[in-house]
Amino acid sequence: MKIYRSDHYPMPLPAGHRFPVVKYAMLYEQVALFAKGLCVDTPVATTDELLAAHAPDYVQRQLAGLLTPAEERVIGLPWSPELVLRSRASTGATLAACRAALAEGCGVSLAGGTHHAHADHGSGFCVFNDSAVALRVLQREGLIGRALVIDLDVHQGNGTAHMLRDDPALFTFSMHGRNNFPFSKEASDWDIELDDGCDDASYLALLAGTLPQLFALAAPDLVIYLAGADSYAGDRLGKLNLSRAGLAERDRQVFAACRRFGVPVAVTMGGGYAEPITDTVAIQAETVRLALARFA
Repeated sequence: MKIYRSDHYPMPLPAGHRFPVVKYAMLYEQVALFAKGLCVDTPVATTDELLAAHAPDYVQRQLAGLLTPAEERVIGLPWSPELVLRSRASTGATLAACRAALAEGCGVSLAGGTHHAHADHGSGFCVFNDSAVALRVLQREGLIGRALVIDLDVHQGNGTAHMLRDDPALFTFSMHGRNNFPFSKEASDWDIELDDGCDDASYLALLAGTLPQLFALAAPDLVIYLAGADSYAGDRLGKLNLSRAGLAERDRQVFAACRRFGVPVAVTMGGGYAEPITDTVAIQAETVRLALARFA
């Protein structure tokens, strides 16, 4: 099993910016305590790989720094060459984690889950859509026939849903807050919307009843699992009421289903905005620990 890091690619942000970029280095430090020998530097996604899923005009303008101020505001991150390189690295990490999963059963990216990016624009802290790029590249190379995206970030994976909507071989599932961003949702192949305050018992019962049906419908060769930490009760952008123990049980359910149905899984971290941010780091480190326990 391989764990891909991209935190060593800096992403400079203005002082006080609400995106918690510090969590990625903190997460690597935590994961290195129990899995340092499995951690490797990520390959950076090439332009050709980005073009497997994104519109050429968007890729070219993003790489050259030619976005309009309005486009930058929609993304929520100021453009810089470092931001582009970091976004390419995060996308490359997901593709590499997918390749590792196909070879070894599981691969992990300590970033990724940039599910709000669309083919022709970024959005919601997401520059490139790592899941869509990875799946399109793997399709192009003939390494997968069918795939399933299990998106358990608290925010709907609207970009992924839109980018993959016309491909019946790529099944998108999103279980997210009904009243949370994005406020105009896309149609995934299967969406479950949760009311504010949803707790462990309700969430886990819904997920347990859904997973077998998902695998039956999607018949995947590969799963990409977005293990967002932002359903946590202490997350400032989450609106749900899951505990750390509940989130760990969520991960166990997903990993157990992948093993039960014999499908390799690539894990990405998705969102997490807890205060203190150490709570997010602890939740995401536990996701990696549970993946190791199940697949290593």
